[in-house]
Amino acid sequence: MSTKQCSHHQNKGHKLLKRVFYTLLAILAILLLTFLITWAILKPKKPTFVLQDATIYAFNVTPVPNLLTSNFQVTLTCRNPNSRIGIFYDKLDIFATYRSQQITYYTTILPTYQGHKDTNVWSPFIYGTSVPVAPTNGPALSQDQANGDISLVIKINGKVKWKVGSFTSGHYSIHVTCPANIHFGNGYSGFGVGTGVKYQLSTKCRVSV
Repeated sequence: MSTKQCSHHQNKGHKLLKRVFYTLLAILAILLLTFLITWAILKPKKPTFVLQDATIYAFNVTPVPNLLTSNFQVTLTCRNPNSRIGIFYDKLDIFATYRSQQITYYTTILPTYQGHKDTNVWSPFIYGTSVPVAPTNGPALSQDQANGDISLVIKINGKVKWKVGSFTSGHYSIHVTCPANIHFGNGYSGFGVGTGVKYQLSTKCRVSV
């Protein structure tokens, strides 16, 4: 085969590769555009959370050093407001804070899928044993305990994925913040472990995704 013929075959090969490349690029562009249009039409809405109640089994503050031992169960409802989008909750960690300080360990809510317009109810236990309380927060927490009125914040951090038809998105971070104002009553001196006392809250939580 002459040099001229080899050059001709190489040019044909390059043209074929370019044609295949541009065809694949066009297909990908069409698929991406279709997905973006579909996503824009569906307009996914973030889930809604409500803190329904808290059952306190233990809540004791010991001064010098300031240590908190707590054990309580919360009930949360989580609703998917989307009619065409499902939500995967891959990892959710729930814990309690007092004046921006974490005062319990993390409790993990098991991964779950939430269908269109579905509502899930979770009742995890949140607890901590002899958790150190910051010096600036210890006296305030002891005083709140004596007054029988404690304002906690229940938080959830985790990862979610959206499901549209057969397509599942990548992970998105989700942060849920639920105020929990618990009124124990005047003269409260702390619960020991035993029969729990339930407090109705029905607090709407703030959600960011």
